[in-house]
Amino acid sequence: MKDQLDAKMLIDQMGSAARAAAAELAFAPPAAKEAALIAAAEAVWARRVEIMAANGEDMAYGAEKGLTPAMMDRLALDETRIKAICEGLRAVAAQADPVGQIIAEWDRPSGLHIQRVRTPLGVIGVIYESRPNVTADAGALCLKAGNAVILRGGSESFHSSRAIHACMVEGLRAAGLPEAAIQLVPTRDRAAVAEMLRAVAHIDVIVPRGGKGLVGLVQAEARVPVFAHLEGICHIYADGAADLEKARRVVLNAKTRRTGICGAMECLLIDRAFYDKHGAVLIEDLVEAGVEVRTEDDLLNVAGTVTAAADDFGREFLDMICAAKIVEGVDGAIAHIRRYGSSHTESILTEDDATAARFFQRLDSAILMRNASTQFADGGEFGMGAEIGIATGKLHARGPVGAEQLTSFKYLVTGDGTCRK
Repeated sequence: MKDQLDAKMLIDQMGSAARAAAAELAFAPPAAKEAALIAAAEAVWARRVEIMAANGEDMAYGAEKGLTPAMMDRLALDETRIKAICEGLRAVAAQADPVGQIIAEWDRPSGLHIQRVRTPLGVIGVIYESRPNVTADAGALCLKAGNAVILRGGSESFHSSRAIHACMVEGLRAAGLPEAAIQLVPTRDRAAVAEMLRAVAHIDVIVPRGGKGLVGLVQAEARVPVFAHLEGICHIYADGAADLEKARRVVLNAKTRRTGICGAMECLLIDRAFYDKHGAVLIEDLVEAGVEVRTEDDLLNVAGTVTAAADDFGREFLDMICAAKIVEGVDGAIAHIRRYGSSHTESILTEDDATAARFFQRLDSAILMRNASTQFADGGEFGMGAEIGIATGKLHARGPVGAEQLTSFKYLVTGDGTCRK
């Protein structure tokens, strides 16, 4: 009971401070937000040795907890990844400021002039696991969109997140912006998460970023609105009209580049026509690369494959494992994805424009690709500088959630003594 009371007091204090900061950020000059992010990037790079030392503590903690290799990869920071964090901060800083942008404007016969203008959401709560770079990405995007943010990193990334957060606060301080604009929950206590989910007086939206367990919990328990994706069950469909070499490159990249990210391919669908023409070459490539392919029927003839269980289709492995199946043409692929997909990302490999158009038209995942790796399902790769996550719902934000998606809008209506008849 005491832990609950302490957590409630903590989130109430952080929420009140965030609400006050958000009121200032709503009209903060774009130059100040840009300066804060550039200063934060400089601080991250200057403190990289300190950040890597903190990450070493987290890696030891993760190993002790028995995290999978894929999860350990998500957690790990080295100089290359820290450089990428700095580049992400600078990329967000360089973007056009979305706050105040006129989305649409028009005149009415009554004499009114109406504008729809972007405005910040207010206070955003971000709850995430493992990946410490989210501390910088989420902080940067929320700030760019004029929002205050309360960050709650995973227990595994506790030390790394604190070190990166200190750099974000240094940037705010350098630019003269309120330090409460980017706050990090200073405890591993899970009671703080529960309080964030109930903090309707302080937080306008929650963004969970992590595995199915975390996101499912947030969606089930939150009283605050949620932007979420439950799973990244990404499919690639190799059509009969696919270019073989393109297909081989894309499939290997989509599965093996980084297995622990939500854009990793989890299921390969092979058109019967592709199989008749090229055999099981895509499966052979995956097995040779060290992937455990869980499959059925003809594809089990490939040495190293294993029989798929009923729940292997529609499963997010986040590991060197994937499911595979032969389907009857693009309609067979569409039917399979509709049944087992999570509305995240699907890719078709084909040189046939009509088939690609049918795939794009008849599926409704947040991201659909052609002849490209699903690993591109990332806000940075979409030119957003960074992302808070990939939203698979259909309300407000969908796909990569960048600064623009972290705004709402208001109407500005101008008359000239105009009265309604």
